[in-house]
Amino acid sequence: MSISRCAWVPDGDTLYVSYHDDEWGVPERDERRLFELLTLEGAQAGLSWATILRKREGYRRLFAGFDPEAVARFEAEDVERLLADPAIVRNRAKVESTIDNARATLALRERGTSLPEVLWQAVDGEPRVNAWTTLAELPADTAESRALSRELKRLGFRFVGPTTCYALMQAAGLVQDHVTSCFRYTELSRA
Repeated sequence: MSISRCAWVPDGDTLYVSYHDDEWGVPERDERRLFELLTLEGAQAGLSWATILRKREGYRRLFAGFDPEAVARFEAEDVERLLADPAIVRNRAKVESTIDNARATLALRERGTSLPEVLWQAVDGEPRVNAWTTLAELPADTAESRALSRELKRLGFRFVGPTTCYALMQAAGLVQDHVTSCFRYTELSRA
């Protein structure tokens, strides 16, 4: 029996299938995991998700397992080390934004809030369950992702445009955007 998945999942690509089946759209509230998704979605800007998915382990290794405290301590020599490593996307602005975003994440803590709180405020703390029947219906951004983008920028985050924010919202389960024919739609809508 064949399992019905979202059409963006390439047949036979086990990395994509695993990401879709086990991670994408699952509500995430862990700061480190959200920082990872924020980094990867920002790195993806202008590139294919396949590129980022295949480099994810390199990102995890080079960015200290996405520990914001460790990444916030990175300095100029760390940037140069990262830019020399083909395990990640070697784009100076994206690498530097990850360090800046780690620092912004720590600044949130100092203000008495957190990255999870800021992100989940965009949907009033509960996942939005959409009911798209085709991929063509999915928006590139929404009023919520535009508002989240403005708020993150105000808080010092970079590479957080409205489209990147919406992709983050989808990946982190703030919005449930599996199409209704996908087996994960029913599973996640119940949760």
